[in-house]
Amino acid sequence: MIWWQSVVLALLQGLTEFLPISSSGHLVLVPVIAGWQDQGLAFDVAVHFGTLAAVLIYFRHDLAAMAGGWFRQVGGHGPSPESRLAWAVIVGTLPLVLAGFAGHDWIEANLRSALVIAATTGGFGVALWLADAFGGQRRSEDSLRPTDALLIGLAQVLALIPGTSRSGITMTAAMALGLTRSAAARFSFLLSVPAILAATGLETWNLAGSPDPVRWDILAGATAISAVTAYLAIRLFLGFIERIGMWPFAAYRLVLAGVILWLVV
Repeated sequence: MIWWQSVVLALLQGLTEFLPISSSGHLVLVPVIAGWQDQGLAFDVAVHFGTLAAVLIYFRHDLAAMAGGWFRQVGGHGPSPESRLAWAVIVGTLPLVLAGFAGHDWIEANLRSALVIAATTGGFGVALWLADAFGGQRRSEDSLRPTDALLIGLAQVLALIPGTSRSGITMTAAMALGLTRSAAARFSFLLSVPAILAATGLETWNLAGSPDPVRWDILAGATAISAVTAYLAIRLFLGFIERIGMWPFAAYRLVLAGVILWLVV
């Protein structure tokens, strides 16, 4: 991979990982459209480490409070808002982990096509707009019940299909359950921590048996770029989402779906 191509893809990963527009869809499509070689598994691991670092740094205080509350509850103390939120993240993660390990190889072999990406990009863009427009917008993430977390987790399974957007589908489900935009976004970002850890762990396991040479300079740069870009994307998104709503992202997804269809049909 040429260094400037890695910069473009790392910027894309950092920008799109936490916006409801599908990072995997962009990373699959851009090399195809530009005629670049596939970036390879090592690059995917590197940029995922970068976005993981970004969300850990941004939510470090929340995550520390959630971990402390969870351990205190397990140790015999009563539940707290922090422990309940930690349990919600755990419950919301289980469906993705089970489905990911069971169906990852089949999805990679059968669903990484431009037509699938166009369908999921457009279809779930409409779902995002509908949830934003009619979801109620009244609840905080602290009000999540175990059944709510499970429903959001089941929706997150759909993110295994390229073009769906993990953040987009979890925000859609959360808003459909009545969470405000910012609460849906915050829970989606907290839910991304174990999701990205699981995905990166699986990719790293697969990478361990790969004979491909590794360009450590390119990987280090891509990790740093994706981390900084993702951190800024989280900060800006949470700062503006209550004012602008989800319609710009839904509209972008519909336009992108149309462009994909125009390119491949």
